[in-house]
Amino acid sequence: MARRVLDATLDSRTARGRLKASGKPYWRQIEPGVSLGYRKPLSGPGKWVLRFHIGGKNDYVTETFATADDFSDADGVAVLNFWQAQDKARERMVDRAQSAAGIAAGPKTVNDALDNYVAYLEAEKKSAQEAKYAIDALIRPVLGNTKLNSLTTEQIRKWFRDLAATAARTRTKKGEEQKYKKANPDEKEQERQRKSTANRVLTKLKAALNRAFDDGHVASDRAWRRVKPFKNVDAARVRFLSSDEIPRFLEAIEEDDFAKLARGALESGARYSELYSFLVRDFNPYTGTLSIYDSKTDKPRHIILSHDATDFFLELTAGRDKSERMFLRKDGSPWCDDAQKAPMGRAVERGGIVPRITFHGLRHTWASHAVMNGMPLLVVAKNLGHTTTTMVEKHYGHLAPSFIVDAVRDHAPSFGQAGEGKVKQLRPPTTSRKRVTR
Repeated sequence: MARRVLDATLDSRTARGRLKASGKPYWRQIEPGVSLGYRKPLSGPGKWVLRFHIGGKNDYVTETFATADDFSDADGVAVLNFWQAQDKARERMVDRAQSAAGIAAGPKTVNDALDNYVAYLEAEKKSAQEAKYAIDALIRPVLGNTKLNSLTTEQIRKWFRDLAATAARTRTKKGEEQKYKKANPDEKEQERQRKSTANRVLTKLKAALNRAFDDGHVASDRAWRRVKPFKNVDAARVRFLSSDEIPRFLEAIEEDDFAKLARGALESGARYSELYSFLVRDFNPYTGTLSIYDSKTDKPRHIILSHDATDFFLELTAGRDKSERMFLRKDGSPWCDDAQKAPMGRAVERGGIVPRITFHGLRHTWASHAVMNGMPLLVVAKNLGHTTTTMVEKHYGHLAPSFIVDAVRDHAPSFGQAGEGKVKQLRPPTTSRKRVTR
């Protein structure tokens, strides 16, 4: 971010009000060869003036570009305060420098910045498809045609608030009227979900705009940096299958190919995209591990399997070609994006699983039961592919109260015996921790 240049004579309307009217601007250099000026008239608001040094000792080009906020509140477009005038001056400096160098200007609109960002995600093998859907559906229609140099904090905030107030969308075919999900009867949860979605989309917008800023295509990032995400809305209520629901869910699956896939998710905690990418050779029967080389986080990892899980994968891969996809559909084709949704929905419906759960909930199920069985959070995090325990603590930490109780009682300091009184209250029996099994 470009540093702010301070000037006690220009940085407020009160300070400027003490200046004498003058036909010559009061100048303040903001960059080498670039100065911001304020011209004080006899009456009315002052004007912001920009001066470029273009060559010789006294060769300058000046232009008046905005009205100062001497009487009206700054709007970020026509009426600017001192800090906004600095930002605008730097934007004009960038445009002028690119034009003088014969360089085609970089992204001119938000759409251009979004295009560059999606191209970057595709080149880096990130989750470009998911980001592109959100960008096309939720950002471009409102902000896409706005010029980067004209984008204001107020515009972004309004878009952000409106997005949080909009009902959740469902995938709709191109050309058809947009469809929306049914309202959640839990109004507070529905509000949290909408705000959480708005936060995620805001993150994508900021990432695109930050790339444009880092590449020098826009002079300041202040417009979007001032827009803050909603607080305390991203901790979703993790839905996982209880020990009673797991057998009901598995028995409700009629398709043998999906049964193997779902069992693989429950036994490993792997993401759906990881499961359908597994090759037979990714399972090591000697160490009881699954190897993931192209994960969501771009960091290879090994999933350590339980004895039961190892037996399942031994049976699944026995006698098969090492280069074959581990999980195949009944017609021999590999699983792909979204192919799991229909059979998952049927199994949930037939099994009477209420509230409903998505396929990703099977990953939550592995993690939740692991934590409730006393597995240390760091171990859970490593097996799930998280570099720290932050996400595990956020989603599953509340499921390990007995683990915390045991740790406190095992390691808390001791300060001697209780008092010598003869009357003592009987200690109530502690609830034993039961291992949750599938």
